[in-house]
Parts: sequence; structure tokens; C-alpha cells
Amino acid sequence: MASQPAIEAHHLQKVYNTSRGIVRRTRQEIVAVKDVSFSVQRGELFGLVGPNGAGKTTTVKMLSTMLIPNSGNASVLGFDIEKDTKKIRERIGIVLGGERGLYTRVSAIDNLRYFGDLYGVPPATRNKRIKELLDLVGLSDRAKDRVESYSRGMKQRLHLAKGLINDPELIFMDEPTIGLDPEMARDTRNMIKDLSKAGKTIFLTTHYMFEADELCDRVAVIRSGEIAALDTPSGLKKYVMDTSVVEVEGFGITEREVSDFKKIPEVISVSADLEERKQILRIQTSKGSEIISEVQSILRNARIYDIKIKEPTLEDAYLRLVAS
Repeated sequence: MASQPAIEAHHLQKVYNTSRGIVRRTRQEIVAVKDVSFSVQRGELFGLVGPNGAGKTTTVKMLSTMLIPNSGNASVLGFDIEKDTKKIRERIGIVLGGERGLYTRVSAIDNLRYFGDLYGVPPATRNKRIKELLDLVGLSDRAKDRVESYSRGMKQRLHLAKGLINDPELIFMDEPTIGLDPEMARDTRNMIKDLSKAGKTIFLTTHYMFEADELCDRVAVIRSGEIAALDTPSGLKKYVMDTSVVEVEGFGITEREVSDFKKIPEVISVSADLEERKQILRIQTSKGSEIISEVQSILRNARIYDIKIKEPTLEDAYLRLVAS
């Protein structure tokens, strides 16, 4: 008999009630998660991706017992998220991106002692675990320094150690590499891979499609509070198999040209990095190489260094799914 999934979610919904106006206050409902269902197998590295406001963080908060859903139900490690919150919290870890959730006026050791006590880790086990985790994340030499003196990357490493203090079966990672420099982000991804190889179940949210492609066994795309697609990274690329991507490197490309490309009927999506001196424009289209003459015409006032036709990536599939 197959083991029970690490996570089972059925028709989860979360609605926030807010008030607007100064003189006459009116109540408004905001549907953060509309209808979310999926399962995660034990030992799986599962990704949840979607634009800002799509419901990623709210879904994580419901599954990790930080929020109660308005409707639907879910189980984590076999326990109900509403009835068995204590049992779930003893068995999970949470790693947040950014600087949320740390006490910056005390040391890394003091942070980990506090969270170890919070999770009910016995003192003897806790102290040994703290030493192992500080070695793992490369903070042993700064363990007694105040966290306020840490760089952003060091704080993120401490977040990872904090999330592992109770040796959890399941780890929720919400944007764990956001804001990190490329080297630190790479090191964090390598640590995530090592945890997965060690048998941990990992639930990862990320904005970075290359990261989901590199790390995840399966990826769910959430759009407007609902799951738009769920498959392996290679399986999701089937949504763009009928398209190709024209990648343009150049200089002098403006938002006006980007807008012109979006008006072409055969263009599915356009993404552009216009901030650097060497600009990158990616055009997903069903037209293939036939569009190159139009690209050259629209960019006639820009300097074009190179034009390539590339196979669609997971990011291209994602852009198509969230735009549908």
C-alpha cells in the first residue's frame, strides 16, 4: 500500500475582510485563495509558482497552520490542519525569504535556542542541533554576534537553520532566495538539494522559474487563487510546444517597442530586461523565425547585437499559463 501523501489539500479557500473609505467605511471581501486542490508525496520537492497576489503565501500559511481556511480541508503528514495544529507544528519547519521572523538584537545562538524551546526540542538535543546547524549554514564563526550585524545572505542562512531546528519531516520554504546575491542564492539552492536527497519533503514557493526548473520534482502554477496547471517542469513545457522564443540582445530598446510587439496577433508574451546596457528582449510567438523581419523593423532605431530562436523554457510556459 502506498504511503499517505505528505500534503493533501481539497478545495481550500481563504477570504480576507477589509474596510475602505474614511467617512463612510465599506466592507470588502478579498479572495486570496479561491479553490486550491493538490497533493504532495513524501520525499517530494514540490514547487508552487505564481504572480504576486496569486495566493502562494496564503496557501503556505494555511498548510502550516498559521491561517484557518474559510472552506475546504487539508492534511499535513496525516494530520488535519485545523484539528491537529500542535502535532503538525512539531513536525514541520518554515523558512521565510527576506528578514522576517528573526530577533536581530540577540545572537544566532540565542535565536536558535529560543526556536528550539518553542518547538519543544529537549535542551541536550537542542544544543547539539544548534552546533550542527550553524556548521551546516556556515555561521559558526559569527554564532555569538548580534543578528543585526549580519548581511542579508547571513540572515537567510540563519532562517534556514531556524527552519531545521526541530529536524522536521516537512519544510515549507517561502521565497527562500529572494533578495540574495547570485552566489548566496546558488548556495541556498544547493542546501535545498541536499535536504531533498536526505529524504526531507520540501514545499517551495519561488518567483524564479529557472529555480523551480532546477529544483522541483513537480510544479503547480497558481493563478487568481486557483491551480492553473500541475506537472513536472518538463511536462509543463508542453503548454508552449507549439511556440518558439525569439531572444534579442541589443541597446536602445524602449517600452514603446515592447508595447508594439504585444500588438502583433501571433505574439503570446513579451518580457524585457531594459535596465542594463546590454538589454534582453524575449518574444514568445507561434510565428517562429518568420517574425524576425518584424522584429528588425520595430527595432530599427535600436542597436541589435544578436537575434536567436530558442526552445521554450519553463518561464515561457509559466507566462502563458498566468496570462490565460
